[in-house]
Amino acid sequence: MELSISRAAMASAVLWLGTAGPGGAQHTDHQPILGKVEFKVSCTPQAQKHFNLAMSYYHSYAWTYISEPIDQVLAADPSCAMAHWLRSLAALDNAFSWPIPLTPKAFVAGSETLEKARQADFKTQRERDYVDALAVFYKDRETVPHRTRALAFEQAMGEVAKRYPEDSEASILHALLVSATFDPTDKAFKNQLRAAAILEPIFREQPEHPGAAHYLIHTYDYPAIAAKGLDAARNYAKIAPSAPHALHMPSHIFTRVGAWQDSVESNRASAKSAAPGDYSAAHAYDYMVYAHAQMAQDQASAQVLAQMRAMKPVDHPAYSFAAAAVPARVALERGDWAQAARVELNPPADAFPWQKYPQSEAMNAFARGIGAAMANDLTAARAQVERLEALKGASKIPYWAEQIGIQAEVVRGLALAADSKVQEALVVLNKAADREDATEKNVVTPGPLVPAREVLAQVLLADGKASEALQAFEAVMKREPYRYRTIAGAAQAAEKAGDRTRSIRYYADLAKLTRDADTVRPEIARARQVIMR
Repeated sequence: MELSISRAAMASAVLWLGTAGPGGAQHTDHQPILGKVEFKVSCTPQAQKHFNLAMSYYHSYAWTYISEPIDQVLAADPSCAMAHWLRSLAALDNAFSWPIPLTPKAFVAGSETLEKARQADFKTQRERDYVDALAVFYKDRETVPHRTRALAFEQAMGEVAKRYPEDSEASILHALLVSATFDPTDKAFKNQLRAAAILEPIFREQPEHPGAAHYLIHTYDYPAIAAKGLDAARNYAKIAPSAPHALHMPSHIFTRVGAWQDSVESNRASAKSAAPGDYSAAHAYDYMVYAHAQMAQDQASAQVLAQMRAMKPVDHPAYSFAAAAVPARVALERGDWAQAARVELNPPADAFPWQKYPQSEAMNAFARGIGAAMANDLTAARAQVERLEALKGASKIPYWAEQIGIQAEVVRGLALAADSKVQEALVVLNKAADREDATEKNVVTPGPLVPAREVLAQVLLADGKASEALQAFEAVMKREPYRYRTIAGAAQAAEKAGDRTRSIRYYADLAKLTRDADTVRPEIARARQVIMR
């Protein structure tokens, strides 16, 4: 069981962390280290230099810093149409989080900026083609669904890439869109593998290109194919250590392969380098807490929670999600049901627009519902089911509406089990687990607060169905590898089923997983007792 990936990439990145300039990571000449990007535009040489820097920021999602070099492009060459194109592209934020960040305000700003590009006197047809491709996404927003426009944008960029095969930047952006417009129910990963086929040869030819490494990590961020992304993960932080997102992104792969300490180090570096008010710190804290929890490092998790709560709130979906998820994880991962049942939204509802982010508030409702059901408080559990149903209705994004609906059914199933209606509970939980298995996690989260099938397994185990519980726990492992509570549950189920071989194996895995634990948990004590016989 490999739980630690080589830390060379993280060590190299952390050495750069300082206090001056973007992200706190600087080279000795005070220039940010963002990799090598050569995006040719028909502007002056000085404008070209600034454009490359701005594009480097784009490829590492360093939105905080992209405006300045774009302004410098236009200062050097006011006729550089591609500066307006890039500002309009950056207004769309993270393609893998679409359509959440795409507020009407962002659309209006991006559309107005793109119009400046469209009105420019283009020096090349290639640049006009870039602008026309982006215009497809902004067109008819009021009447055409987001996904339809996103797919049209992907196809338009594909035509640009085909028209200019020597232009790797067009291919990289096309691959980004191919990967970002994947079908969450497609278990063959057609889009992801198609994007990887575009990116892999570019990454080999341009090993310091931040976009090629970054988008490969996103492309492989699925359990079945995660190992393919290890090379990009091990190198991205070295390529662009000045970008907090680049320091964080390797943890997407580390999470998928159970390299928890590497994930902690990656996210610690990212959070440290984030500028004040940058939501990326909160995103890093969520991934960090998830990693600490799997190693039974509850004291470390509590410290990260304190850092999370010390942040100034940021009106952004990634911040809202982490703000709700981190305290919920801290309680649920250690099985503190009483704490989970009363976990509060922080910042409180009167100080933060939670109504804008029902998928985030649902994390709080889900935790409270699970905590209440596990504590046999049926009234409170059912109240959280109702709350989740209301949040599902408030969600305008089908993916998140489905995820919230699954959460509601998990709490409903647990409440039925607590009410001694175990057979009804198992039917509800089986359906919820199947629904969850049919989709993939969103990039905003390292994993579910509690996998639906893990809850099903726990109910089966409590009902004396140890063999069935073991099968369910092992199914969870395929999607969420090296989860503490899944391995512990599998070990207990195997033990109760009389399967000594698998019981010893899973207890040994648990002991290895928690070799650096900072907390004494009963499952760890049992693991040590079993393997020392």
